[in-house]
This record gives sequence, C-alpha cells and structure tokens, in this order.
Amino acid sequence: MNFGRALLHPAAKPLVFVLSLLPFAWLAYGAFTNNLGANPAESLIRSTGDWALRFLCLTLAITPLRVMTGTPTLQRIRRMLGLFMYFYVVVHLLCYGGFDMGFDLAEIGRDIVKRPFILVGFAAFLLLTPLAATSFNRAVKALGAKRWQLLHRLVYAVAALAILHFFWMRAGKNDFAEVAVYAAILGALLGWRIVHRLRGERQKRLKAAAAP
Repeated sequence: MNFGRALLHPAAKPLVFVLSLLPFAWLAYGAFTNNLGANPAESLIRSTGDWALRFLCLTLAITPLRVMTGTPTLQRIRRMLGLFMYFYVVVHLLCYGGFDMGFDLAEIGRDIVKRPFILVGFAAFLLLTPLAATSFNRAVKALGAKRWQLLHRLVYAVAALAILHFFWMRAGKNDFAEVAVYAAILGALLGWRIVHRLRGERQKRLKAAAAP
C-alpha cells in the first residue's frame, strides 16, 4: 500500500489525531510528574508556542507536498493539522494567562499593550480564530468557496506575525538560531505558493493566446 492509499484508510485520521495530541500529553505528564525543569511554567509556555509554530509549518507544507508528490489524499489531514495548530495556540495563551498573569484580565490587557511581542502574538490568535471557526464543510458552503478561500489566506499574515512574535521574544536573549530556521521554512512554503500561482497564471495566458 502506497502513502496516498494509506491516507484513505479509516485509521489514518485517528492516527494523525493521536500523534498530534502526543506533545500535549507529554507536556501534561511532565507537569503532573514535576519533570519540566526548574521553571515548569516557562517550559509549558515556550513548548506550547513551539508546537503551535511546528503545526503551522506542517499545515502550510501540505499543499506543496500534495502538488509536488501528486498525492491529493494529503488534503484529508490538512484541516486536522490546522485545528491542532489552533489548539496549541490556545493552550499557549492559557498557559501565559494562567501562569504569568493569574488570569487577571486587566493585567493581561495592560501586558498586551505594553509588550510588542505579546501584542503581535495576540493579534495572530485573533486572526486564527475565524479560520478555526470556519474550518468545517458547512462554513465553506455558507461563505462560498471564493470568500472562504480569501478568508483563509489570513494564515499567511498569521505566519508573519508568528515569526515576528518569536523574534521579539528571543531578542531579549539575543538568540535567533531557531527563529531563523522557522523563518526559512515558512518563507520557503510561502515563496512556493507565490511561484506556483505565477506559473499557473502564465500557463493560463499561454493557453488563451494559443486558443483559436
């Protein structure tokens, strides 16, 4: 059985779901067993943010992989990966709001305004929320395919905000190695989309010019 056919197996989506939940389960286990280092709260905040960024990369990688490998069944797991990205963003926000701010909404509001990297991260969360809320078939039908696609292009802005959030967070320690890696990955994924779209438009123009 090849990879494309394997994705059609009834167990494929449950397996992806379980694998996507493993990082959260591992972090929860580490928290309950006091095995997250000297600063468990910071470890949870950083780790959930890292996993949100990783799932963002995985989600954006699906379309290029689908096109380049000729595996249309990859599309079946893109929505789930995107929702897990949002899940880890929400957990990341809850860890920050709970451990750093004690769920003091007034203090959280002041912190968002005061610290640019928090503001940028919160803006990314706000942009992601309507995408998660409309990631179902009924939403596609209600919005119409074109409007739905236009709305979901906000993920590109989210990617830029996520990198900026990560960059400013690491600026205090002057540690940009991981930032550069994620920026390169997301830049390549977004760059591929631009090139692919330009090629598609060029082919359409050539076909139109060649038509009798």
